[in-house]
Amino acid sequence: MIEFGNEKETGYWLQTEMYIDHPLETVFKFFADAKQLERITPPWVNFKILTPMPVEMKAQLLLDYQISIHKIPIKWRTEIAVWEPPNRFVDRQIKGPYKLWHHEHLFEEIDGRTLMKDHVQYRPIGGALVHKLFVRRDLEKIFTYRQEKISEIFAGLEQESRSPQTVG
Repeated sequence: MIEFGNEKETGYWLQTEMYIDHPLETVFKFFADAKQLERITPPWVNFKILTPMPVEMKAQLLLDYQISIHKIPIKWRTEIAVWEPPNRFVDRQIKGPYKLWHHEHLFEEIDGRTLMKDHVQYRPIGGALVHKLFVRRDLEKIFTYRQEKISEIFAGLEQESRSPQTVG
């Protein structure tokens, strides 16, 4: 599920929600690894982490990326503003393609599965027209891809855990 909205004071918002058939600790551990962001970002965004890896995710950590928006390379810096394992973290843009980007990731275990929610508040440079023509559509494609990729990755983990192990 992906939902969009608009609030005059804060700009736009996007919310997603999905269930992942794995326990909370497993799911949060995946998202605590900054390298996974490359795996769940669509290839057409040309997402590259510029910060040397590995990093320990924690509050006040700064991460530098490079992305392409409609083939225009853009550098993006985010800060992990809140780090509350295994239930929540928040990244916010320090420098990048938005006037405001505040992305809250929420995780809740329900009957052995994990409910993952994203809440993004954002304000695009260029305002309502740019949002209508490009940003909303781009974000919808990116977050749809992200959900599909997350489902694929965790389905693969499920198969790996069931496959027979060989001991050498």
